[in-house]
Amino acid sequence: MLFERKKSLDLILATAEKRSLKRQLGAFDLTMLGIGAVIGTGIFVLTAVAANKAGPGMMYSFVIAGFVCALTALIYSEIAAMVPVSGSAYTYSYAVLGEIIAWMVGWALILEYAVAAGAVAVGWSGYANGFLREIGMGLPIALTAGPGDTINLPDGTTAAGSFNLIAFLVSLLITLLLVLGTSKSAKFTAMLVIVKIVALSAFIILAMPAVQSVNFSPMLPNGWGTPLSGVGVLGAAASIFFAYVGFDAVSTAAEETKNPNRNIPIGLIGSLAICTVFYLLVSYAAVGAMGAQPGGALSQSKEPLAFVLRELGYPQIGNWVAIAAIVALPSVVLMMIFGQTRILFTMSRDGLMPESFSRVHPRFHTPHVVTWVTGIAVSLFAAMFPVGALADISNSGTLFAFFMVAAGVMILRKVEPNRPRPFKTPLVWIVGPLAMAGCLLLFFSLGWYTIKLFLIWAVIGLAVYFLYSRSRSHIARGDAIPTLEVPPPTIGG
Repeated sequence: MLFERKKSLDLILATAEKRSLKRQLGAFDLTMLGIGAVIGTGIFVLTAVAANKAGPGMMYSFVIAGFVCALTALIYSEIAAMVPVSGSAYTYSYAVLGEIIAWMVGWALILEYAVAAGAVAVGWSGYANGFLREIGMGLPIALTAGPGDTINLPDGTTAAGSFNLIAFLVSLLITLLLVLGTSKSAKFTAMLVIVKIVALSAFIILAMPAVQSVNFSPMLPNGWGTPLSGVGVLGAAASIFFAYVGFDAVSTAAEETKNPNRNIPIGLIGSLAICTVFYLLVSYAAVGAMGAQPGGALSQSKEPLAFVLRELGYPQIGNWVAIAAIVALPSVVLMMIFGQTRILFTMSRDGLMPESFSRVHPRFHTPHVVTWVTGIAVSLFAAMFPVGALADISNSGTLFAFFMVAAGVMILRKVEPNRPRPFKTPLVWIVGPLAMAGCLLLFFSLGWYTIKLFLIWAVIGLAVYFLYSRSRSHIARGDAIPTLEVPPPTIGG
């Protein structure tokens, strides 16, 4: 039968125990890790994308996307505390829904992590290129954006890009660092989080006094939007959902967490709560101070927060906010590429991906093959596509994975009601269906073009599974716990 292959929770826990990583991260570390993964391109860059789709109504978009993520965080907290191992949604799906669903979730997570890394790199390049222009060292226009993107010139005209050189190079550099074994320590992560929080706080303090009610009218220039349209409040919510993605990266650090039953829920929910407060304040200040009508100046900016501060008469502080983004956003690229290699490493360990993907470098003790494959793919994504398109495609994979995790938690409540649950999702029979409904709503609000790309990606994934992975699965060969000499590198480093 198609769905008979499952990897029991006990087997997953036994496997993790056999190859356990050092538990060294506490609740504060996980919260900083979550904030570090979440605050990035979403708020620094996609504010402009949201303005172009929804105008001032993007305020509602942030609330809708945050609400769906809050429901999902409650769901994730239950399963992550029960199964504190790496692999995230892929591992959970393998245990509850079976191998083929786990494969599709893992395949979708490639969109979440690898494509998201490309999106963050493109967002970073927008600030880097803007800063270089400000100091008179700008690159040729064609090398500041991909062929699917346009650049606004000082004279008011636009030009097409050809290759986003800075986004390409930063992705390759981060890949090299990961191969060499340069990992982020929790202390370094916390430092970068502080840089981002200081930058956003400065923006809020300076932009808030300039808020004018006239800038909120009309509030809904494109209306609420309809599924498949990709515009309006719902279309913007589907895009800026990307701004919240990353909190689930906390669950990928489960094997390295002290007292995971307590600390993982704190990290998941705490990081999301802090980020939501900042997002609402930043979006309110940006809209109120500058206006956010579709086609307006804010909606066309590649570095919207720095742009707002420069327009308000704070060019130097605007440059400092740009510098903060330049300093801090590469850490999100690193986090996303790291998360992608961890997922592919785990899938390779289960036999579903090529064995070389779990090959460890003899000197650097890193999974160098899968890191280079992932990094080169991310670099090409970043060089060729605009940030809005990459973010939407990434969101499609994330929403699919979140939907499956919610389904899995509810199924597990039925099939294993007596299994210990250190954290229980409150009102799970309300929270779970609401989370699934929210994921579906945002998925269909991405627009038909993005959905079509996701379906093509899913068909390719099914073909790879049946032609390659199904026959090589360790479950199929009766070898559920293959030998692994060296564990994958830790986030805590």
